[in-house]
Amino acid sequence: MTDSAPPSPEDTVVTGAPQTRYVDANGIRHHVLEWAPARHVPARGETVVLCHGFLDFAYSYVRVAVPLAARGYRVLAFDWRGHGRSGWVGAGGYYHFPDYVQDLDRLLPQLVTEGEPVHLVGHSMGATACAMFAGVRSERLRSVALLEGLGPPSAPLDSAPDRYKSWLTSCARVADKPTTVIVDLDDALRRMRVQNSQLSGAFGRFLAMHATKACADGTDGLTWRFDPLHRTLSPLPFRAEMFVAFLARIRAPALVMLGEKGFRLADEAARLAALHEPTVHEVPGTGHMLHWFAAEEVCGALAAHFERAASRAR
Repeated sequence: MTDSAPPSPEDTVVTGAPQTRYVDANGIRHHVLEWAPARHVPARGETVVLCHGFLDFAYSYVRVAVPLAARGYRVLAFDWRGHGRSGWVGAGGYYHFPDYVQDLDRLLPQLVTEGEPVHLVGHSMGATACAMFAGVRSERLRSVALLEGLGPPSAPLDSAPDRYKSWLTSCARVADKPTTVIVDLDDALRRMRVQNSQLSGAFGRFLAMHATKACADGTDGLTWRFDPLHRTLSPLPFRAEMFVAFLARIRAPALVMLGEKGFRLADEAARLAALHEPTVHEVPGTGHMLHWFAAEEVCGALAAHFERAASRAR
């Protein structure tokens, strides 16, 4: 299904509206955005796939997607399962990295034609899933870019029993907890500013609008679009040595972008060393949300990375 997203006042301040559609893949209905190459530039015949992070959504890439389309790239962004406008797992389900990797594996063939060059870009949680995918499907990628995405901190194996206990408790709490009601977009923006205090203006309202939806039960106000299960603790400890094995298998040219004030890891150097000749780009003065607050620099670094990868493929 394809339609043109109707522009709101917030949309028109930030961007021309992309085309939207829904794609069924791996048992989940995925919401997909597409920005076609700008008409005034030659189309490159290359597709950029943007994968958002935890509790984020496809529309938040708008400041990256529009300039890349203006450079002649076809740009896609989708909502991961349980995020944005994509489907939730439903009763008895949960969210694990292998699910995201399989979703991507099933989505790509429906989004790009066989042989079409694909530049895969992920942020945070989305970058971790992209790295895992790239570690086993490098032949399908022209390049990969990881924005603040070298994986979560490693957790000791003996933490597993306590994590399972916390997971059971938090899942039960989510099941019994009433839906969080947000008064309006201003209230949503205030809540989003708790972790991103510089978020404001038209772009802040744009994000707040796409982060929320009307309450399903008819209650006045809004609620978040993401599945509340995402706010529970995963029962599985993240293991850096397993993730590093995926990084070491990536053969597509890799760009790693890190915010100077972002989520930096104690073993960052070891994880970077596992990649095959990565380009590492640190963004000064910027935190975790590079695509929100340093979009111009992100676009420039991505475009240069894509050009290098294309030259290498010739």
